[in-house]
Amino acid sequence: MTDSKNAVEEEKKSILDHDKVLPNVLSIYKELEEIDLQVHHWKIKEWSSLEQRVHGPTFEAAGFKWRILLFGKGNSQHEMMSVYLEVVDPTTYGYEKDWSVCGQFAVVISSVDTPTHYFSNHAHHRFCSEEIDWGFTRFHDIKSLTQSQHGKEPYVNHNETRLSIFLRVVKDETGVLWHNLINYDSRKETGYVGIKNQGATCYMNSLLQSLFFTNIFRKSVYKIPTEKEEPTNSVPLALQRCFYHLQYSNEAVGTTELTKSFGWDSLDAFMQHDVQEFSRVLQDSLELKMKNTPVEGAVSHIFMGKMKSYIKCINVDYESSRVEDFYDIQLNVKGCKNLYESFQRYVDVETLDGENKYMAEGHGLEDACKGVSFESFPPVLHLQLKRFEYDMQRDTMIKINDHHVFPDEINLNEFCSQPGEHSNNYNYILHGVLVHSGDIDGGHYFALLRPKKDGKWYRFDDDRVTPVTLREVFQDNYGDDPLRPASENDDDPKNITDDQLRCTNARALKRFTNAYMLVYFQQSKLDEILSNVEESDIPTHLSKSSKSLKEDVLNTLLPQQKNSPKQQKDIRLKKNEKSSSDRKCNIM
Repeated sequence: MTDSKNAVEEEKKSILDHDKVLPNVLSIYKELEEIDLQVHHWKIKEWSSLEQRVHGPTFEAAGFKWRILLFGKGNSQHEMMSVYLEVVDPTTYGYEKDWSVCGQFAVVISSVDTPTHYFSNHAHHRFCSEEIDWGFTRFHDIKSLTQSQHGKEPYVNHNETRLSIFLRVVKDETGVLWHNLINYDSRKETGYVGIKNQGATCYMNSLLQSLFFTNIFRKSVYKIPTEKEEPTNSVPLALQRCFYHLQYSNEAVGTTELTKSFGWDSLDAFMQHDVQEFSRVLQDSLELKMKNTPVEGAVSHIFMGKMKSYIKCINVDYESSRVEDFYDIQLNVKGCKNLYESFQRYVDVETLDGENKYMAEGHGLEDACKGVSFESFPPVLHLQLKRFEYDMQRDTMIKINDHHVFPDEINLNEFCSQPGEHSNNYNYILHGVLVHSGDIDGGHYFALLRPKKDGKWYRFDDDRVTPVTLREVFQDNYGDDPLRPASENDDDPKNITDDQLRCTNARALKRFTNAYMLVYFQQSKLDEILSNVEESDIPTHLSKSSKSLKEDVLNTLLPQQKNSPKQQKDIRLKKNEKSSSDRKCNIM
């Protein structure tokens, strides 16, 4: 239930003038589509004679029947009146047991004779069979309800008062809006599973999920010969087993084997590592293992592009250049409004003149242009946004939370010196957004991914996978709103309250939650990149080892059950259930 700390007391507009008073009593989340808006008034007579628990008359909104649940003398305490909004059990009039409806609502108490004198509080909730009511256990002090304050008549006057509900029912686009996620089954609800966090491995989990859904890469990993290896000593085998379990397990997948194969101990798992560095270490290890196999060069084929660094003289025919491979591109965020400007900044040409002239071989000091150009882009393009930079004035690393827009599609032909035959040769579609929420000292990482071409996006947040809206993919991760007034607490995410953290629209977290890595797929190669991973693509020793592991667990448990009959009823395999404390989206 909700507290009354955000309650407001209004005087000017009449509670009966619905259009004018609505903005005062109910904060509207404009990003949520409205299904229905209803206002309901309950005039209560004989206040002092009310029973301890009483229902108001029913009213309808969005096809559901609603009513007020009132504890005039308090619920579980006797200092504050308690009032809730309740859905009348929909199963009694044809709804399925798994029904749900999402609503923003305000509860208002006002004087019957003076409707401009009222007190209100608002909340939002996902009403379902497990939680059919929601509201305020401590709505208003009971004693002061019947007392005049500041020369105004009391809310309960002549033993009468008015309770009102302003209810806005909104569309649950993803199926998990304001969901408490208790007993939530990711595989059942989305078809995918998450990855367990070992302590500070959420950054690794984000990248692993992105690589898993780069199907062409997953297929290549499966083709690495690993039959005679041990997973704790072999990065390729540990990654194969991780991918296999992500593909078939009904539970969140562990990564202990994988981190041990890197040579990490348990302490390393509790330390944040650099995502770009982790990606390169992983790719280098796989490339080494792929040599002299049918998939030799697969990593380069998927992720590698080429760029040319050059210095070209202006007045004489001389150019010095070298072509280098790249597996990702680091792009500036600061000073760039969007991804296109970041690419423009990357290929900006610097003029070398005056005291900074270039010493050209055979020509002496010459005016010259210095820059880089792209020779080719890879099928899978990893873009690292420079959210973390060294601040010379502060002499420390800082996080750049600036607003930076990235598109669903981008054409990079103009940045390539060899754009190819077709104008859409380097047209890219966004596949993944890897997000950091927090500051330079720590935070939380999660991935927003589009696994298939159907356009559906999901949030992969450690062991939990949930559907998300396009707003949650794009606008929520652009960074700080450039039009938001500055605040003295702007640099401190620790000032965010628990209520703000629980708010799904993430407005409070926007200043510190933003994309730090983007994954784009080349549109012309989308079918190849996302081609289905069939069972025939998976090495037989992976499925056998998984089956053997299950048999070992059962063989271990069964003798224990036989030898300890008194304890038999206490031995069971069950899913880990989240405690109520996990309902908060804690930073760190």
